[in-house]
Amino acid sequence: MMNILAIKSTGDTTSMSVILKNEINTYSAKHERKDRPNWDTFLENIGLKKIFNLNEIDLFVYADSQNSYTATRTVASYLKGVSVALNKPLMVVKDISADDIKADSIAKIAKEQLKKENPSMEDFDPGDANPFYPKDSGFRKK
Repeated sequence: MMNILAIKSTGDTTSMSVILKNEINTYSAKHERKDRPNWDTFLENIGLKKIFNLNEIDLFVYADSQNSYTATRTVASYLKGVSVALNKPLMVVKDISADDIKADSIAKIAKEQLKKENPSMEDFDPGDANPFYPKDSGFRKK
């Protein structure tokens, strides 16, 4: 069984989930769009140091949310740091759905993708786990 930790943020709502064997723990919080969540609070609320430690996580995952550039970049930066520090893989799940799905759905999607495709964990180098924005942002230096 694979232990997976996932994060999804839409800018004003963030959720974090952990799949441990067949159990899923999720914590969500609403916040102001410019406020960034306190990751320690999220980790504590899903059971860090009570039912699991970060080094027990086999795969870190985040949703590549198209609705909030800043929130997605914040999540990506945080999980890249954690993944590199722990020498663990990081997967990006393309999030083409509505904002109402949470990190537990992202974790389940990652788990299903791994079952179907059976990739090597080396395929999920944190250095390559960047958000992708297909639309032109419209922001240009003049």
